[in-house]
Amino acid sequence: MGNTVAELKKKAVVIRENILETIGVGKKGHVGGSMSSADLVTALYFYKMNHDANNPEDPDRDRFIFSKGHSVLAQYAALAETGYFSKDELKKTKTFGSILQGHPEKDTPGIEANTGSLGQGLSLGLGMALGGKLDKRAYNVYVIVGDGELAEGQIWEAIIAANNFKVDNLVAIVDSNKVQATGPIAERYDLGDIKAKFEASGWETFEIDGHNMEEIVEALDATDNVKGRPSVIIANTVKGKGVSFAENKASYHNAKLTEEQYRQAKEDIANL
Repeated sequence: MGNTVAELKKKAVVIRENILETIGVGKKGHVGGSMSSADLVTALYFYKMNHDANNPEDPDRDRFIFSKGHSVLAQYAALAETGYFSKDELKKTKTFGSILQGHPEKDTPGIEANTGSLGQGLSLGLGMALGGKLDKRAYNVYVIVGDGELAEGQIWEAIIAANNFKVDNLVAIVDSNKVQATGPIAERYDLGDIKAKFEASGWETFEIDGHNMEEIVEALDATDNVKGRPSVIIANTVKGKGVSFAENKASYHNAKLTEEQYRQAKEDIANL
């Protein structure tokens, strides 16, 4: 969509406001991971990806898979903002009969794959990228994975296979907020130097501040020039970014907000 960095920064605020609308008061939701990935999702939907809400089955559209599916609130926020469905649907999230549930489902307009069983999204993306090559389509596949999710074995099977098949139309983005549901990742399942591990597996690597829109845009554009192998962007982020009381807190990985917290979160986001 080609928005400027200044426009993307404003749009990221709107996306965070939309995330907040989806959970409201007293409804449990993944605030932490949704907020940490909000800037990345904004750049994909409003700058980088070729997609059209009026033609969602375009065979040449870029594909996006949210492998850390519990953070799908950020994707719902972007899909509503781009017109895949009404913004009125956001408040119905996780209610009976809603098209928006707690994890991505293909029945939802704009969702490319069911995810939420962690570790599977990169394999799905690899399959789509290979399909594009076989069909001689020019689309790219973007997959956001969580850093906690990297403990899953299937992720590493996909990493090795992607290099083997030289899928240069596959871009993984690691939302590296360093906190998972039960605490700091380094204290739970420390993977060490993630960038070095991708490099050793043959991937082109980029490391950025995942909340710096200039760096996000620059890295996404740089992946276009990578030929003959997949790319990964290690995006260093803050869990709960933008909501003062939730930042870097494992307790807000999946939590309900009180009326007071909801008002505070709205005020925090408005001041970003």
